[in-house]
Amino acid sequence: MTFSFHPEAESEFVAAQDFYDDRDFGLGKVFLDEVYETIGRIVEFPNSWPPYSYRTRRCLCNRFPFSVIYRHTNAELTIYAVAHQSRKPEYWKDRLR
Repeated sequence: MTFSFHPEAESEFVAAQDFYDDRDFGLGKVFLDEVYETIGRIVEFPNSWPPYSYRTRRCLCNRFPFSVIYRHTNAELTIYAVAHQSRKPEYWKDRLR
């Protein structure tokens, strides 16, 4: 299964990585690796996480307060948000259109 980012999800992912690098150089790379590990779990077992909203699911990152919100079909997974868990709930819903 392949995966892709919604353009806004990719932008927020990069912004979060930059934020962590600004706090402590190298921490952004740790964040990047954690998100990609989370995506790897999703690609391997896409139905393992409960439904979150209309046809989406959410998988929590282990070491950072972020969630990966996604939809999937048999062939493709689309990531709609790499969302901080304590900020603006459901801000990403407009991306589903």
